[in-house]
Amino acid sequence: MDAYDTGSGARSGPADEPRAPEGGAGQRAALPAADPADVASPPSPYDLPPPLGTGPRIGVAALSLRYQIGAALALALVAVTVCVHLGMTFLHVAPSNAVTKQHGKAIDDWIYPEFEQNWKLFAPNPLQQNIAVQVRAQVLAADGTVRTTGWYDLSAEDGRAIDGNLLPSHTQQNELRRAWDFFTATHGTDNRPVGLRGALSETYLRRIVVMRLDRDDAAGSDGSVERVQVRSRTTSVRPPKWSQEQVSEKPLYRELPWWSVTPADLPGGEQ
Repeated sequence: MDAYDTGSGARSGPADEPRAPEGGAGQRAALPAADPADVASPPSPYDLPPPLGTGPRIGVAALSLRYQIGAALALALVAVTVCVHLGMTFLHVAPSNAVTKQHGKAIDDWIYPEFEQNWKLFAPNPLQQNIAVQVRAQVLAADGTVRTTGWYDLSAEDGRAIDGNLLPSHTQQNELRRAWDFFTATHGTDNRPVGLRGALSETYLRRIVVMRLDRDDAAGSDGSVERVQVRSRTTSVRPPKWSQEQVSEKPLYRELPWWSVTPADLPGGEQ
């Protein structure tokens, strides 16, 4: 066939030119099929984050409404108590003013004896003495005989409980020491009360030593503590070796009179 033949079988262009699809000159060539592995599948409902506000509740929010109200009231009560305590402590250590003059008794009733403030650490001459509080008791046995116990060194007991303890309790560190300081601050050298808080300090100290004697089982299984006597043993702290200061190493004792034990002084006794 002649290359210039214009018959129906002749080509209209160069031999290497691609032919248009038979569907018409305006149609595009079909795209290759996509690989199924390359098509991202729609996310599963389990992979979607939960809507806001539908997650599990934690803390106070997980409680029922009744317990939420109880927790809120408890927190409010604690907050009010803390605020009252801080206010009372501030008024106690503040200089005399119109509020302390008018409400001084209420402030003292709140502070004494458990929350009394002691600023001896900042005194010009800090304490250089070791004061040990000791007690002995007269015990009435079941057969009617009365015996007197030896001296119990309560301060030494507290010291042994604190030694090696990383978290000693406030009671072990301060209860007995502050009770004795409270007593000496409200009594003269003749052991008679001075001021209105003398009777309170005496009762406070007596109940502490009775409780400690009961803990040490001083009365035994068939006896009862009838009277107690408290004394202090004061020794000077030795000065450092490089100091020229001379102090006496002889202990000084201060013995209080015998106190009768009342039912209110016993652990769990009548108030």
